[in-house]
Formats: sequence, C-alpha cells, structure tokens
Amino acid sequence: MTVTVTAGESREAISSEELTVWRMLQRAQVRITRVLETDLLVEHDLALASYDVLTQLSESPDRRLRMNDLADRVLLSRSGLTRLVDRLQRDGLVEREACASDARGLFAVLTDDGAVRLAEATPTYLRGIRAHFLDVLDAGELRQCAAMLNKLFPAPAGEELPA
Repeated sequence: MTVTVTAGESREAISSEELTVWRMLQRAQVRITRVLETDLLVEHDLALASYDVLTQLSESPDRRLRMNDLADRVLLSRSGLTRLVDRLQRDGLVEREACASDARGLFAVLTDDGAVRLAEATPTYLRGIRAHFLDVLDAGELRQCAAMLNKLFPAPAGEELPA
C-alpha cells in the first residue's frame, strides 16, 4: 500500500512500510526520552533539558558556552534556552557572564553547585540509557544503528564509531 502525502503543490509517495518505520523511530525516541525525563525528575528534580544543558557546559572549556552555541547544542530555540537558563540560574546551577569581546554576547557558565547536581544525576541518566537502549541491542545492532544514524546526520570529526 502507498500513502500519498501532499504538502502544498508537492506530492510525495511514501509506502505504508516506510511511514511505519518513520513513526516507530519517533515513538522510540519519545518513549526513551520520557523515561529518562521521569527518572531525572523523580530522583534529582532535574528535567532532561536541564541535564543536557549542564552536560554541555561541563564538557566545554572553562565550563562555559556562548548562549547561541549552547542553544545549537541542546536543540532548543534561543528563547527556550533563555527561559531554561533563567530557571537554572535561579537554582544556582548556572551563571551568566558578559562576553568581553562582544557586549551583546552572554556566556552560560556551570557553577560548582551545577557540577555537583550533574554528577549526582549522571548515574541515573546512564542507567536509563543502558536499560532502555543499550541492553536491548546487541553489539552488531548498535554498530548498525550508529551507521544508519550517521547516514542521516554525520557525526562530527572524532566522534565516529569504528567500523
């Protein structure tokens, strides 16, 4: 069976099997994300997006990133990141600092309290990834998954998995 999807003047045919695979991918991502979110909220009062921001900052030089760069890394809009960083700043997990080279630019900076909270939450996050993704797939399936995802969105240099 072929499903025809119309978008404006354009018409693209997608088989029901192709559409099913697409929907399965979406559901898998949403379900795993919800489990991780719930675990982090229940055990650490930390939303998954907040965990992601703290992780990105902890992995950056001097535990800081320009707000625009951080928004790109955590896949949030600029305004969405601003609201999230406002909450993290109120909680003492992140600070904002002015950029010396650009009066309009701001850095988000991980605080010591933010680093502690991240360290406390990381085992929960990793346990969830292991239980709901890694342990479900064998080594060959993981390599296959990585290869397929790399075709969709190539990994930055140095982050590719060995064949």
